[in-house]
Amino acid sequence: MQYALIIYEHPQDTARREDPAEAGPYWAGWMAYSQAIGEAGIVVGGAALQPSGTATTVRAGGPARQVQDGPYADTKEQLGGFFLIEVPDLDAALGWAARAPNGVIEVRPVLQRETPAAA
Repeated sequence: MQYALIIYEHPQDTARREDPAEAGPYWAGWMAYSQAIGEAGIVVGGAALQPSGTATTVRAGGPARQVQDGPYADTKEQLGGFFLIEVPDLDAALGWAARAPNGVIEVRPVLQRETPAAA
């Protein structure tokens, strides 16, 4: 089953990416985690994201498009990146999430939709 490991970081952790004194240790932790997950053969995809200040949010579904600079929610954590993994079950996905070097990791199953049978 596929799960998204959605990584939320505090702004201080995101700022460490660019701080010359902190960037090395910050990225070393994530590189070790990425290597472990890759060697396990479970990665389907993923990416680190630019800081939330670079985001633009679009509210869909209304009569007119609404665009807002920056992140949608006013939270302490910011979406920092994600991994898409394929593991046997939720317990395995939670185990990998717990190994992340920092942040709050949301583990969410990928929606599986059945393809309608051809007529």
